[in-house]
This record gives sequence, structure tokens and C-alpha cells, in this order.
Amino acid sequence: MKIDKTNAVRLLDKEKIEYKLIPYQVDESDLSAVHVAEQLNEPVEQVFKTLVLKGDKSGYFVCIIPGAEELDLKAAAKVSGNKSCDMVPMKDLLNITGYIRGACSPIGMKKQFPTYIDDSYKNFDYIYVSAGKRGLQIQLNPKDLMGIVNIEPAILVKL
Repeated sequence: MKIDKTNAVRLLDKEKIEYKLIPYQVDESDLSAVHVAEQLNEPVEQVFKTLVLKGDKSGYFVCIIPGAEELDLKAAAKVSGNKSCDMVPMKDLLNITGYIRGACSPIGMKKQFPTYIDDSYKNFDYIYVSAGKRGLQIQLNPKDLMGIVNIEPAILVKL
């Protein structure tokens, strides 16, 4: 099966970063990272979702957290230098990032936003993030991801 390269994949190739592209079956009624983890037959803790937020001071920023976890908005606001923040409305996601819901990759967005990853990434030799297209995940070393996107680690999930 031929897989069309996404912006995220082209950037990884350009930077000569080692990765694997993993296709999975899309369920339009369930675009959750939990469903993706089940399709990949991997622990949901290793399948990270990319969330785009808007802070009251900094504007847009990105948080990458384990698939089954809930983002702690107070922690996200604090780490990003904001007093408060909210998730970007789904209708605005494509215009802001170049990606749609269920296919938002932290790699290759239209613009490079400040990006934070939950500290739990340290528990894994590899994690999964969206490849920028529904039905396709990128498996890579989180340190490589942090290098290409300039990501800061933080505690982002509700404990």
C-alpha cells in the first residue's frame, strides 16, 4: 500500500530523523487516541494526542499528552506564561494549523507555535503522534520529536 507523504513526514525525512509510519483503520465516529491505540495494539500511554490552545497572553500554543489523559488547563496556562487558556474551536483548527481533528500532528504545522509535551514521554523509547492524516501515525523516539519541533517538557495532565 502506497502512503502519501504528509508535511510531517516530509519534515522528518528532510531532517533525517528515524521513524515508522503506521497505518490504522479510521472510525469517523471515534477519532480518539484511545481508539487509535487499540488499532495499533499499543498502550494508550504511548499514543500521544496533539491539542491546540489559545492563551490570554501568548496566543496559540500546543500541548502533546498521552491519549487517555485529560489536559490540565491551569498547568497548560502556567507553563505557557498565560493566566488562562482554552482549547481552540474545532472549526478553527485547519485554518490555524493546516490539520484537521483526528489528524493534527505536532510536526509541520502552518506556523511553529510554542509546544509542550507531558513529562510521561520519558517512560518510553518511542511514542506515536499523528502523521497529519487520519489513519496514519508516526512512531518515533520522543527526543527526536523534541528536537525537530523544539518542545519543552512539562506536567500537563490532571493527576
